[in-house]
Amino acid sequence: MGEVTTAALGDVPLFNSPLETGLRALVVLDAFYPRPCTISELTWFDHLVVHTADVEGPNSLHPDLPSRGGELLVRRRLIDEGVHLLLNAGLIALVDGADGVRYVAGEEAPSFIELMEASYSARLKSCAEWLADRFGALPEEELRTIVHQRLGRWTLEFQGEGTLYEPSA
Repeated sequence: MGEVTTAALGDVPLFNSPLETGLRALVVLDAFYPRPCTISELTWFDHLVVHTADVEGPNSLHPDLPSRGGELLVRRRLIDEGVHLLLNAGLIALVDGADGVRYVAGEEAPSFIELMEASYSARLKSCAEWLADRFGALPEEELRTIVHQRLGRWTLEFQGEGTLYEPSA
């Protein structure tokens, strides 16, 4: 069997990839379980879980860059791709209800997440638990208002109705 080299892995982006955002979404869904989340909520939660200090939470996982509100502009597509990647792996489950498509952590999610032991993963799990405690009971409309207030109206408006609010199938 051939040896895996860094050259072979060099073409595989991990930072800001569907895999990275999908794994963060999985950790968030596990923390929020059994509450199902829309893609819009997962997009907001993905931003908030790495920028918890923006909502008076624990120290943020990622740097507090001045333009971080604009991150939502690229997160939606990555979250959608990441969720579908983990949906195909059986780690995320689809809930199709009267109010649209939502996602929950799959049966194997807790066992898989337990294997994530890096210090970043431990901090991510802690931030996701804090996020679930803080926002888990809020309806989507109230979450939208909070994101609007914290990240600015321009970000949500730039995303548009068809890209930020409608769940994907």
